[in-house]
Amino acid sequence: MNHDGNILLVGCGNMGQALVKGWLAEGVDPGQIQVVDPNAEAASAARSLGVSVVTSLSEARMPKDIVILAVKPQQLDSVLLAYRDMAATGAVFLSIVAGKPIAFYERALGGGAAIVRGMPNTPAAIRQGMTVLSANHAVTASQRDQCQTLMAAVGDVAWLADERLMNAVTAISGSGPAYVFLLIECLTEAAVRVGLEKDLARQLAEKTVAGAGAYALSSEQESDELRRRVTSPGGTTEAALEVLMGQEALPALLVRAVEAATERGGELA
Repeated sequence: MNHDGNILLVGCGNMGQALVKGWLAEGVDPGQIQVVDPNAEAASAARSLGVSVVTSLSEARMPKDIVILAVKPQQLDSVLLAYRDMAATGAVFLSIVAGKPIAFYERALGGGAAIVRGMPNTPAAIRQGMTVLSANHAVTASQRDQCQTLMAAVGDVAWLADERLMNAVTAISGSGPAYVFLLIECLTEAAVRVGLEKDLARQLAEKTVAGAGAYALSSEQESDELRRRVTSPGGTTEAALEVLMGQEALPALLVRAVEAATERGGELA
């Protein structure tokens, strides 16, 4: 991975740690990374990865080319004002904080600040994440490349021209892992109800979901075609899909779930 600038990571919880691990695995020099986090546990975790850690911005010493905001949403108001001067010197801010629009950062950091809003998801912890990015007018082509390169260390990256669609992205890929975990949970419970032991039921559910996802990614076929290929007329899969795809069954429930998550994202913003 080619990244020449210095990175300031503000917040080193689970996602922050996943990012640092991804950057280091891709060859970023630990000396290019500095973490700001007053939380003792998070700071200790960051130090264990071999990067510099400070408890406040005033302690940070190296130049900052890119600032990654990875704090909790409720911490933003108290954090951002301290970074206004840095925004004025040309650093790009990449926020992976859920729910806050670019306009929020522009008000806090100044209208000329270069802001990229990102939505990664939890599989970033194993470098299998999906991140969607959206930038404001002040972000240069070079800064876009910086942000893409850093987020690509933990998975795939896509760009969104219309930031207003970020709530829909959050509802699909941001919240989506929870839907998949629920599917695994339900498959496991169903397997137990039809007679399988819990450990085997869980293994079957987890490996089936993981394998099907990997197969879908590797295939050039659309998911509906892959589904049809598994479904023999009059067979067991068809019997199950008649239940799952019936009126107000899984497809309709998923649409309603995504719509609810999208709406909630707009309310939180």
